[in-house]
Amino acid sequence: MTDASHFSAIDNGRQSGVLLSILSTVAFTFITYLTIGLSLAVLPGFVNNNLGLGAMLAGVAISVQYVATLLSRPHVGRMADSRGPKRTVMTGLMLCATAGALLFVGALASGLPWLSLGLVFLARLALGCAESCVGTGAIAWGMGQVGHHHTARVISWNGVATYGALAAGAPLGVMIDHHLGFAAIGAISLLLALAMLPLARLKRATTVEAEERSPFRTVAARVIPYGIGLALGSIGFGCIATFITLFYASHGWDHAALALTVFGTVFVGVRFVFGRTINWLGGYRVAMMSLSIEAIGLITLCLASSAHMAGIGAAIAGFGFSLVFPALGVEAVHRVPAHSRGSALGVYSVSMDVAMAITGPFGGWVASGMGYNAVYGLAAVAAIAAVILALVLQGQASQEVIGLAVAPTDA
Repeated sequence: MTDASHFSAIDNGRQSGVLLSILSTVAFTFITYLTIGLSLAVLPGFVNNNLGLGAMLAGVAISVQYVATLLSRPHVGRMADSRGPKRTVMTGLMLCATAGALLFVGALASGLPWLSLGLVFLARLALGCAESCVGTGAIAWGMGQVGHHHTARVISWNGVATYGALAAGAPLGVMIDHHLGFAAIGAISLLLALAMLPLARLKRATTVEAEERSPFRTVAARVIPYGIGLALGSIGFGCIATFITLFYASHGWDHAALALTVFGTVFVGVRFVFGRTINWLGGYRVAMMSLSIEAIGLITLCLASSAHMAGIGAAIAGFGFSLVFPALGVEAVHRVPAHSRGSALGVYSVSMDVAMAITGPFGGWVASGMGYNAVYGLAAVAAIAAVILALVLQGQASQEVIGLAVAPTDA
């Protein structure tokens, strides 16, 4: 009994050490996304009202960041593989600080609207590249520290840090803007990033594999099918984030923001409670179950006849979507050698960026012809297609394992 207690205490200590390593790494993700969240709700108003340049340029100012993130993902993945995730994260934090400084100067130059807008655009480009560096680098760094058998936990906690920071950053940014002005957003973003740099410098680096890198095309070919599954599953999230307010307004319902809050709360809660099921059941099973639940939530939204029913649909969709990224991501990175997993994460993450980019215009086109309910119906079809794709990928992976097992016998 004493021995059992002793080994149990050792195991608990190891688990605590693993969690501490993960949390100390995804803290860099949290700070980066907090700076993103700070400006998210107030930047459009600054461009539209303070600079007087209109709603279209306000929207472009937001979108520029996502374009930079999308274009930089593959390069950042290769950087994490060749130069190491620690250096990648530190590069991201420096870019984040640069973005804060540019935003601060842009706010001070509001008397010259076009100069101010140019500085804001540069800030958004830097922040988009920072998002790629820290998001991809932190996951690769975490996996290198705690071992690839904890990949699901690293990805899950990184997601919690991402969405938790965005949820906290948006209202905090509104409060700072109201009391201190828009320039304070840039100054605080700069200080937060600079404060994290020494912590990143002190944290242990992981070994950069000296093996020859797999060709990028080879890595991409292995990961893209999983990215397609992620993209199909992300369409529902994109539709909820983009159209839920208009969906509620079209029906004359109030409290559309509550549906977003419910979606986000359930999303984070599921990551906390069920994140480890990926290790127990495997990524494919969890992905298929999650996507099926997401489809049920989206169908509920499609058929919703009241705000209450729509809120329930958003909650179910949030429950389902929560584990899609880590579940498919675990299987994606297992398809490539350890020294190419940064590139794999970069390619995989691009898929969600692409899905979020096309959901807005495509969903708007659907809504203009068939109404907002149809948007969620088509998103449900996409989630079901992702379930079928995950089943096919699981079958292919099983066949490869059987082939590897039989090969030595044939020889």
